[in-house]
Formats: sequence, structure tokens, C-alpha cells
Amino acid sequence: MAQAQDTKPTIVLVHGAFADSSSWNGVIPILERDGYKVIAAPNPLRGVRADADVVADLLKSIDGPVVLVGHSYGGSVISEAGEGRSNVKALVFVAAFAPDEGETALALTSKFPGSTLSPTLAPPVNLTGGGKDLYILQARFHDQFAADVPASAAALMAAGQRPIAQAALSEASTAPAWKALPSWFIYGDQDRNIPPAAMAFMAQRAHARAAVVVKGASHVVMVSHAPEVARLIEQAATAH
Repeated sequence: MAQAQDTKPTIVLVHGAFADSSSWNGVIPILERDGYKVIAAPNPLRGVRADADVVADLLKSIDGPVVLVGHSYGGSVISEAGEGRSNVKALVFVAAFAPDEGETALALTSKFPGSTLSPTLAPPVNLTGGGKDLYILQARFHDQFAADVPASAAALMAAGQRPIAQAALSEASTAPAWKALPSWFIYGDQDRNIPPAAMAFMAQRAHARAAVVVKGASHVVMVSHAPEVARLIEQAATAH
């Protein structure tokens, strides 16, 4: 039974690397139609702790319960941001990392075979203040990142992708909120960024309430299968 309108949690969506908040455009209208307030949070993509602090600051401003949803690298961010936040009631990992303390995104990606991301990356962009930004080559973006999305939509995503700081992918997580909070996972069996076996491992380790595998889905399962993703988020929002 759905919760009463005044007790429905706010859904906070956190995008991942090589994406932006528009990646949730298919999910947001479904959640709003069903009576949820939704915030697509900013994710600077600079580093796990720094990005988590940005999301945690947003969480402090929200009255009432929250369901935190992260895509890809955003999973690392929500797990860090949700730790110790009394208003966060659930975590939803959408083709996402759920690292343990000391683990990095790079290490989890390489823990199982299957990722083809590395050869599709553009030459790193050197930053004035030091460090490097990573992009996916636009010509490779559709096949690598969003193979089950129409080519025209994938081309827009490729042009508008936001880079991630190279250092963020090798920054160790410190506080895994999934150890204390219930979690839900959804991912595609044709993900070419994070091996599906890695996500199955993380879901099992987190004792996920549910782990939904979408057949044929790419890394952007929330774009190609928005209803399924929205449905799982609502399961997390109404769980007790």
C-alpha cells in the first residue's frame, strides 16, 4: 500500500560520469505523476568525498525522508553521502557502484571481466589546476555507453556528456551507507562500462532487497528502461 501523500519520501537522483541530470528525464515524470517530489542533484564529478559532500549538503535542506538513487559513479557518491544521514531511508543503485570501505571504482570495474570502457576514452584533458578530465570519444559513445538508445538520442548524450576527474575513479570510498541502509539494485545484462558480474557481486554483498537484471539493457538503463527503474525506486520508497 502506498504511503500517504504527506509522508512520501523525496527522491534524490544522482547522475554518474559521462552524463548529466538529463539522464533521469524519463524517470522523473513517472515519479512526479505518482506523487513524489524529485530532485536531480548536482554531481560535480571531481572526487568521491567532495561530490558526496555536495549531495549531503542538499540532503540537509530536505524535510522528511529521502530515497537516494545513484547511477554508475553516482552509486559511490550516494553511499558516501547517505552515511549517517538520519533522513535517508533507502538507497537505489542504477547500474552503479556500491563500494566497500577502501574500494575504488576502477578496482571494482576490473574485479570481473567485461568492461570495454578504457579503449573508448578520449585523450585526457589536462586541467590548469592539475589533474585530468576524462571523456568518452563521441564516435564510440553510442556503442559503449548507450547501445540500446536511439542513435539520435545517444548523439545528444555524447555531445553533452560531463567529464569525470580521472582521480575520482581511483579515490577510495570511506563510509559505505549500504551497510546500514536497505538497498535496491537494477542494471542491464549488456552493460559495457561496469561488468554485470560486478554489479551482481555488489548487490549480493549489500544484501539487496531486490536486484533486477534488465535483459538487453546498456549502462544507461534509466534512459532505455525508465519505467522499470521508476518502479524499483517506488518499491524502495514504499518499503518498510
